[in-house]
Amino acid sequence: MVQEFHTVGVVGLGAMGAGIVEVFARAGFAVTAVEIDEPALKRGRGHLERSLARAVSKGKLTEEEQWAVLDRVRLSTVREELRDADFVVEAVPERIDIKREVFADLDRICAPGTILATNTSSLSITEIAALTSRPGKVVGLHFFNPAPVMKLVEVVGTVVTDPATIDIATEVAKRIGKTPVAVADRAGFVANALLVPYLNHAIEVYERKLASREEIDAALTGDAGLPMGPLTLLDLVGLDVCLAVMDVLWDEFRAPRYAAAPLLRRMVAAGLLGRKSGRGFYTYGADARNPAEALPAGPLAVPVRERAHGFGLADLLLVRHIDDALRMVGDGYASADDVDTAMRLGCGYPKGPIELLEERGADALADALGGMANAHLVPAYDPAPLLAHLLRAGGADLRAPKDRTTGP
Repeated sequence: MVQEFHTVGVVGLGAMGAGIVEVFARAGFAVTAVEIDEPALKRGRGHLERSLARAVSKGKLTEEEQWAVLDRVRLSTVREELRDADFVVEAVPERIDIKREVFADLDRICAPGTILATNTSSLSITEIAALTSRPGKVVGLHFFNPAPVMKLVEVVGTVVTDPATIDIATEVAKRIGKTPVAVADRAGFVANALLVPYLNHAIEVYERKLASREEIDAALTGDAGLPMGPLTLLDLVGLDVCLAVMDVLWDEFRAPRYAAAPLLRRMVAAGLLGRKSGRGFYTYGADARNPAEALPAGPLAVPVRERAHGFGLADLLLVRHIDDALRMVGDGYASADDVDTAMRLGCGYPKGPIELLEERGADALADALGGMANAHLVPAYDPAPLLAHLLRAGGADLRAPKDRTTGP
């Protein structure tokens, strides 16, 4: 451990924040958890207690361990009680105005050596760090939901983060039983920057009536072996969350593949957010009419898998997804191993996108991208430069160490 400490603070006790509290407390840390008021604190306590009770019922904790975890947690509505914390994680809603207020307060309250971490999944950590007098001590520590279960943590540094801060945050992630992937501050980091455009592309395929929602989901679970189809996953994550990430990606990159699907924007405007609103691409609860039925189910265009080009639905969605992963590796933003780790541990993929490329081969990927563009199944755009390099090289070891500053 680069720096030894024992006391952790967590600000925000929604489902994610309460999960983060549980993770640290189960790892032996004393945790001070702070919410805005007593009702929010009560809800947060409920999240924590229910999660621990589930762990006991599944045999993952004993009752004695459950009570020991709760004993290590102190709940409060007073942020000043974080003054003695060595490491503080912010887990408030994804609004920069709220985070601005929280970080200004933490900067005032906490000792100069305290590391301040944000669990943001979409906002600029550089901008958050600039709100403090200690930008070198601010880092992203992006957990995945549910935090007690998901093993991935993205450790995100800015151009002014002290290297020692990154080292400490990485060691902390390991100490709480997570697998850290260290990356720089860029929209979407690794997992969301790859996952959300793939989900957005699934909406485009559905909106163009290339296949029904059931066909799309079945293709990705049956043919590709993913744990959940993209439209079902959109409903689970929340369409508003995905739209927010797409807008952040668009603001940073201004590339057509990061433009939110019109249907996504319309559904969010209508309050059709998925499971949390009771309706999304599928209906949940007692509502009889599914909003997706506003798009006629038939007659559909000829299903993609029946076209003479031989492309299946899984191919249509995955080849561009793999190309995006290649672009990320070629940019030097993340290694092939880190990309695969992020997608396996953060998104539940049985195989990472680079592993899928290695199975298929660069030639097959290039042929599929070109053929789909010629068939007007995907927009024509330049594939990842790294793909062209792989074709010229006749294949290459993407996992071999290389200088990330020079590109492929």
